[in-house]
Amino acid sequence: MAQDHCRRRTRAVSDRAVADELEVRNVIARLAQLADDGDLDEYVSLFTADAEWLIPGNHRIGHDVIRSGAVERREQGVTGPGSGTRHVISTISVVVAGDEATAKSYYQYYGDTATKPTLRMMGHYQDRFVRTPDGWKLARREAFPG
Repeated sequence: MAQDHCRRRTRAVSDRAVADELEVRNVIARLAQLADDGDLDEYVSLFTADAEWLIPGNHRIGHDVIRSGAVERREQGVTGPGSGTRHVISTISVVVAGDEATAKSYYQYYGDTATKPTLRMMGHYQDRFVRTPDGWKLARREAFPG
């Protein structure tokens, strides 16, 4: 009996729902990869034009401000190519509801990755995504350390 319920539930999941969730998960992954060593234009393109990026003590809104924050972090050697840092994203849950989605993911941020990887920070992200003509984009991200 339970197997029949599982089969029906599995069949009820549409190809579109699976594709939406996969695309949202890939946006989460690409954000981390691009923050570590990617192109900042591509990084910013994953956000909506009016996106909010809330880091404790730092609230950034819009492409220009989000990009300038990424540039600052790279100039300070906090992230980016040559910084020896890495974002590790795990334990991701995604809920898609029409043209919006929410996600929660755990993050770990490591330094000294080439010599002696050291955990510098961990916590979770609470994200909100919207479907756009160009695919899913991050509309709001809030980081919660700890």
